Amino acid sequence: MSDELAMIPAAKPIIGDDERAAVDRVLQTGMIAQGPEVKTFEEEFASVLTPGREAIAVNSGTSALHLGLIAAGIGEGDEVIVPSFTFAATGNSVALAGATPVFADIEPNHFCLDPASVRAAVTERTRAIMPVHLYGHPAAMTELQAIADEFDLLIFEDAAQAHASKLDGTPVGTFGAFAAFSLYPTKNMTSAEGGMVTTPDQTLARRVRLLRNQGMEKQYENELVGFNARMTDVHAAIGRVQLGKVLGWTKQRQDNAAFLSANLTGVTVPAVAAGAEHVYHQYTIRVGSDGDGGAERDRIATALREEYKVGCGVYYPIPNHRLPSLAVFAPGLELPETERAAQQVISLPVHPSLTQGDLERIVEAVNAVAKAGA
Repeated sequence: MSDELAMIPAAKPIIGDDERAAVDRVLQTGMIAQGPEVKTFEEEFASVLTPGREAIAVNSGTSALHLGLIAAGIGEGDEVIVPSFTFAATGNSVALAGATPVFADIEPNHFCLDPASVRAAVTERTRAIMPVHLYGHPAAMTELQAIADEFDLLIFEDAAQAHASKLDGTPVGTFGAFAAFSLYPTKNMTSAEGGMVTTPDQTLARRVRLLRNQGMEKQYENELVGFNARMTDVHAAIGRVQLGKVLGWTKQRQDNAAFLSANLTGVTVPAVAAGAEHVYHQYTIRVGSDGDGGAERDRIATALREEYKVGCGVYYPIPNHRLPSLAVFAPGLELPETERAAQQVISLPVHPSLTQGDLERIVEAVNAVAKAGA
């Protein structure tokens, strides 16, 4: 491959004139901190993505998880079942709330929590199950809800990667007692940085609003110990513009994914469950074989980047239950499907900025590199 080829980025935030104009409009008002723009963004977010829920804007997806857990009454002595194959914020938020993250395995086809593993992890201390709709594919909510009902558990959703995803027509973010979305720059939509809590529970919603604002609704009348986790009107202005575009971008991601799946060879392309609408925050393939320790995956990823200038990512190479920060909660735990995925996954570019030429280059590169290792 020519050294003159430009790198196809693994992810590419789309920030244009509309977003810049929205920021300038807010700056001209002089209201920069949390204000009317945040309120409007919350209302629009709920209307477009999580109808029937209240939405509360915060300063990050991690804050959305953390504050949602505290508002739901999760704390010391409680256990929350979470996947190990995800970004560390999921387990971190449980630990930061004072509770214990209990790691369960994933099912191999969609990289989301395996209901059988969840059932096996339930103890008398379990208060909740918090699935992650990983890579934009909805978790097995019907089966997980059945387990929650059987053991009288709460369901919380980590929907950080799943804006506009659905299961049997029901939008992600409307299943649990609360859901948390991320608005980080590389997500399917962004507010430059931020998060959103969605919930049908007005009491929980009010507690999140208190927690994000030092525990007060009225200035200097602090009702509980809280945080500074507010979203600014500047960030909300960007989010509102992005919200108006995210459904179109989602369709482009799905079209890009369909092209890749139809043309890639020598790798395992993403599966989509019956009734699921995958929004492809990541287009994640499997490569290599059991027991190779990730060597084949690493060879392919390096070749894609260095020889073919195709950006790619490995999400996530170290399972949460083996991270130095979280391993204390899982001594001796074995999660075989999580370990397999951590050694075999590569996420390819799928973002809406890809051209047809980019897609063809990605296919050519992956097929060539996979064949070379066959």
